[in-house]
Amino acid sequence: MEGKTLYTVTIFSENTVGVLNQITTIFTRRQLNIETLSVSPSALAGIHKFTITVFAESDEVMKKLVRQIDKRIDVLKAYFNVDDELIHQELALYKLSTDKVLEHGSIEYLIRKYNIRVLEVTNDCVVFLKAGHYAETQGLFDELAEKIGVLQFIRSGRIAITKSRVERLSDMLAEREEKRKQALTNN
Repeated sequence: MEGKTLYTVTIFSENTVGVLNQITTIFTRRQLNIETLSVSPSALAGIHKFTITVFAESDEVMKKLVRQIDKRIDVLKAYFNVDDELIHQELALYKLSTDKVLEHGSIEYLIRKYNIRVLEVTNDCVVFLKAGHYAETQGLFDELAEKIGVLQFIRSGRIAITKSRVERLSDMLAEREEKRKQALTNN
């Protein structure tokens, strides 16, 4: 995406029906295409974490997007980051014909070069797992497609954590709790 930056949006919410639809509607209204999406429970009990990647023209566009997301009742907090502020990975699965892999030669070469795991080997197919950044998982796909042929391929959405010591939501929730206690004390 020429002239655009890849941003990672992190959204924290309770596990409520319809939250994903509310979030995707905000992206649609702003004509931003979601590149990857991953949702899972967070480290905080009862709170889910959405990790979304999107190409955008500027931090200003992202600030507006995050403010709109934050306005949703079911959203606790949303943030955005660029790659150098995160530790991130994707997972990819590659299914290949066992015969074609054996014709090609050494599986050991691929394992060493790409640091892949062999998940399954049957008479019909071999399944590899690769964890890494997009360029790494795509590089393996390109080589396998060219040299062996790929029967099936799937890549996960990005999973990411910030380089900061704790989850930013933890700080926000601690502040909220402190204000609540002060309000009770003042009454």
